[in-house]
Amino acid sequence: SLIAYDESSTFGRLLLVGWANTGLGAVTGIFLATVLGCAIGIMQLSQNWLISKLAVAYVETLRNLPLLLQILFWYSAMLNLLPRPKQSLDFMEAVFLNKRGLYFPAPEMTPATGVFAVVLLLSAGLYVASARRDRQIRVNTGAVSGLRYKVLGGGGLAIMLCLVVAGWPVTFDLPALRGFNFRGGASLTPEFVALLVSLVTYTAAFIAEIVRAGIQSVSKGQVEAARALGLKNLQTLRKIVIPQALRVIIPPLTSQYLNLTKNSSLAAAIAYPELVSVFAGTALNQTGQAIEILFITMTIYLALSLLSAALMNWYNARVKLVER
Repeated sequence: SLIAYDESSTFGRLLLVGWANTGLGAVTGIFLATVLGCAIGIMQLSQNWLISKLAVAYVETLRNLPLLLQILFWYSAMLNLLPRPKQSLDFMEAVFLNKRGLYFPAPEMTPATGVFAVVLLLSAGLYVASARRDRQIRVNTGAVSGLRYKVLGGGGLAIMLCLVVAGWPVTFDLPALRGFNFRGGASLTPEFVALLVSLVTYTAAFIAEIVRAGIQSVSKGQVEAARALGLKNLQTLRKIVIPQALRVIIPPLTSQYLNLTKNSSLAAAIAYPELVSVFAGTALNQTGQAIEILFITMTIYLALSLLSAALMNWYNARVKLVER
């Protein structure tokens, strides 16, 4: 878990542990499912017969299997198919996968971390401001000032100078096998890996269909006009199709994000210490206050869902068409 706890921990700390673990699974799952779902959705529209059929097979298979069964399947695969720690699957002698989880290097801060973070944030802020200024100049005059590229170059030089003067901002603690288990680095438990893989692959199948439908909702005339102007396929997709398709994609995509957050509660079936398992389970059994515990649990899920919906509605308002 992200927050340590033991038998002497208070119920308040137990609630915080469950909330943190649920948030970790939801945020990580939303990001990975979005990336995978967009890729699969675009693959369904590929001119290559094999790629498009494989993408369709993925969608039709994963979205028609119960999520709970997928979680149990991946958890069983983690425990039964993976090797013991001494025979771990090794990736460049830095990442190890075995029955006890996934072990990878953990970043550690150095004295230069603060300086590097300040330089990076300033460079990013200046780039965003210069990009907006570039856009205003292009809209008002049609000219391309290239201001953001100058700022980008200056920011790159500032970061390189910071690295030379202050040194690297982070070091990495590598995991190593000591005795019967790995020590050092960071790790992900089999329960979390099984939950994450299940949520990502399952939700990505629905997101893929949303992305496919959104892209196909754009008039073919738009694509033909872009090709007539000499735009390549990637440029057409990025500058013409996607901005218009977002109007169709964002509302149902928001629903999938909310479903993923709520579906993380199924992790109680494999004893991953998320909110339902450690609070609605452990705390309820110890206190016997079922109504109060379940009400608090539902309130937290409601708050997480409303926060996600508010962020997506804000983004939807930014990408929608504005009447002139």
